[in-house]
Amino acid sequence: MSNAKNSMRTPLGRVRHHGAAREGTGHFIALRATSIALAILAPWFVVGAALSIRDASYTATIDFISNPVNAVGIILLVALGLYHMSLGMQEVILDYIHKPFTKVALIFLNVAVPLVLGVGAIFAVLLVNFGV
Repeated sequence: MSNAKNSMRTPLGRVRHHGAAREGTGHFIALRATSIALAILAPWFVVGAALSIRDASYTATIDFISNPVNAVGIILLVALGLYHMSLGMQEVILDYIHKPFTKVALIFLNVAVPLVLGVGAIFAVLLVNFGV
């Protein structure tokens, strides 16, 4: 077995089809898939909410969220939106933050903050639907 120094392959040839971290393709596909889903869910939510909540009252809003189809759509919108945001921020952190401690802290926050926001938002939607 020869090491990379003695290899006749170019650096590009050694990483072809894998990328530097060997996980770029999955990340790329996840970003595109969430983008497509959000491109469908966001207009649905805006139009559906605008048509259902014409008087902007509290009860009209609760009625909109209480509909099971709307509740599932809102949960999907929140979960996919936060996941998409987290994927994008992860790319920014990995590409532009060079200090190791800062990078680890920001990656942790990039996982923790969307998780807490998502759990809170989903809990609120479920609370409206199933009540206390």
